[in-house]
Amino acid sequence: MKKYQEKDSDLASFLDSLYIEKGLSKNTVNAYNSDILDAFKWTLDNYKISLKKIKSHEIEQYIAFLFNQKLKSNTVNRKISALKAFFIYLYKRGLIEDNPVGDIQTPKQEKKLPISISENDVEILLNAPKEDSFIGSRDKAMLELLYATGIRVSELINLKFSDIDLSRSIIKVLGKGSKERLVPFGESANEYLRIYFERRLERNINRSIQNIFVNTRGIKISREAFWHRIKIYSKEIPSNINISPHTLRHAFATHLLNRGADLRSVQLLLGHSDLSTTQIYTHIAKQRLSDALKKHHPRG
Repeated sequence: MKKYQEKDSDLASFLDSLYIEKGLSKNTVNAYNSDILDAFKWTLDNYKISLKKIKSHEIEQYIAFLFNQKLKSNTVNRKISALKAFFIYLYKRGLIEDNPVGDIQTPKQEKKLPISISENDVEILLNAPKEDSFIGSRDKAMLELLYATGIRVSELINLKFSDIDLSRSIIKVLGKGSKERLVPFGESANEYLRIYFERRLERNINRSIQNIFVNTRGIKISREAFWHRIKIYSKEIPSNINISPHTLRHAFATHLLNRGADLRSVQLLLGHSDLSTTQIYTHIAKQRLSDALKKHHPRG
């Protein structure tokens, strides 16, 4: 669907409030903007009125339209949530008389468990880079740190030297909503970070460049470049699972829970604001126990 490009001052003010007052990231604010602009366009195309004049039955027609586009319920839920937030903003400021989405029920959320890989597969992946080269040592350090901490790939590539304390094995992470958290890491990640730093010095990378993980030209590695490197290394895994940088975050959480870590600690390490977001990993752990029982028990 072509994006509607109306310049609406109320929408602009709403988006500013999300960014400034609620501290949402630019990517999240852009997603709100995109979803609301889609609704603006649909309303104008079908009813020749502004979105701010729409009523509940028309919202229901819009939801039906979204499902007719074969969108998943998660996507529809996201779009409805954006509209709800926008109309609440308008209603609280007296810009509309009624909230047309106040009584709208959101579709049942699809529960999709994240892909997690075994500890053995992680070991194969971590051992794939060869740390005797600059690129190999960088990739090895990145993979080790990713699995050791469970941080997001965006948090990883944005790490600066001021964010890491090798003597205490702690990194400072700037997460979603610009929230900072301290995350510890183990001896293995510490060792390979030190090796990478030595290789970086040998390459005479400009010391004024504060980004930890850079390419051969001293430029911060991109998400896409790191994704490409993981795709190369994941070919070593016999199970041929589709692995992304986020897979190691999932593995970090799942393996901790499998080994007895409590949910609250995992939540803090992952930087989840809501415990329910972390609880999805308990389903993975339970599923693995069930699979193991069926596979190994004589009457499974």
